[in-house]
Amino acid sequence: MNYQIKILAVLIAIFTCIACGENSNDGDVYYAAGQYQDAIKAYDNVLATKPKNVKALYNRGRAYEELGDLDQAEKDFIAALENDTKNIQVMLSLSNLYQKKKNHNSALLYADYAVEVPGAPAMAYFLKARALHQLGNTDEAYKEYSTAIKMDKEFGQAYFYRGILKLATNKRKSSACEDINMAVKLNFEAAIEAQEKYCK
Repeated sequence: MNYQIKILAVLIAIFTCIACGENSNDGDVYYAAGQYQDAIKAYDNVLATKPKNVKALYNRGRAYEELGDLDQAEKDFIAALENDTKNIQVMLSLSNLYQKKKNHNSALLYADYAVEVPGAPAMAYFLKARALHQLGNTDEAYKEYSTAIKMDKEFGQAYFYRGILKLATNKRKSSACEDINMAVKLNFEAAIEAQEKYCK
């Protein structure tokens, strides 16, 4: 009898271990710890049995992005979006990834998709502004930075880039410095150098 109980306990332990590998947030734990290779392996385990799992695809893409493998990250993000076409977080990640790849037209495309989703966050408008800025459409970029700031008054990065845009397009320097100073106040580190250079 005791032998049967031991066998049953072992089988339960094995089943629990298998289930953990496929369904738990092990990958998220590894990701949070900066162990991106281990995170990818954990997400691989989930995707081996659930290849359309949006969360695992998306999070594996984030891990690849952290490792600098932007091509593999792109594949995972696109696969995630194909399985959840209204997932705004994936759209934003694709837009940001294409910014990194300097593919600003694609960055704009996915930011445009994101702003069309009801309840889109300020980040969607900011990423649209960044793409427009890089493409030289400064008037539209200014408008989208302003929308992002209107939606989130503490969006330091948006203040910073709007200030830089004002400087680049010869808008009033005092107004540009107001934005840059606000970005510094909101602890956006890149703004400190700009403040020293342009606003002293």
